[in-house]
Amino acid sequence: MAKLLYEGKAKQVYETENPDEYMIHYKDDATAGNGVKHDQFEGKGVLNNTISCIIFDMLEEAGIKTHMIKKLNDRDILVKKVEIFPLEVIIRNITTGSFCKRLGAPEGVVLDEPIFEMSYKNDDYGDPLINDDHAVALKLATREELAYIKETTLKINELLKEFFLKFNLKLVDFKIEFGKTADGEILLADEISPDSCRLWDVETNQKYDKDVFRQDIGDLIETYKAVLARMQSK
Repeated sequence: MAKLLYEGKAKQVYETENPDEYMIHYKDDATAGNGVKHDQFEGKGVLNNTISCIIFDMLEEAGIKTHMIKKLNDRDILVKKVEIFPLEVIIRNITTGSFCKRLGAPEGVVLDEPIFEMSYKNDDYGDPLINDDHAVALKLATREELAYIKETTLKINELLKEFFLKFNLKLVDFKIEFGKTADGEILLADEISPDSCRLWDVETNQKYDKDVFRQDIGDLIETYKAVLARMQSK
């Protein structure tokens, strides 16, 4: 039995026979509000793994370096071993969620240019928003690493916007994580799925993401199935 190295809200990380590789297992758990709201939905892990693998393959083909090596089965992927930066990197294309609550902005405003945010990935402090100076002072990353992460994130945003638009979905916002290999290469890590992206229908603004769970406005599994069905339709 492979040794469990880390368990997060939605995934487990296991060691493999190769010291430079990990296995990630997708669970069926769904959380919101930093884990305050929690439930399980049968099949969620399969859907997120499938969607994320499709997206990572697309990004790799477009020149974005990711931690993914290959999909092993419905729930598991093989990835390169990285040390995750304790940063959640956020891009906002349309105003909603915590941005509106914090700043009193109206929801649904298409921004003239994307907003780049970072939060300190630390549940004890509620994942507070930080800037480059904070990250450097806390030794979470160097200036050079932060510059690379921002540049790469903005490229990912453009690729994702174009990708989802093909399926009649607007990329409202998303959060991603990066990791660093033993030789210092920075890679896109974690996942990209309806858990980590907000997606709205182009015509109706219907929500196709975890907000249906956060706000109790729909069936999470049926919503994620609908996203995957669109992605597999073309």
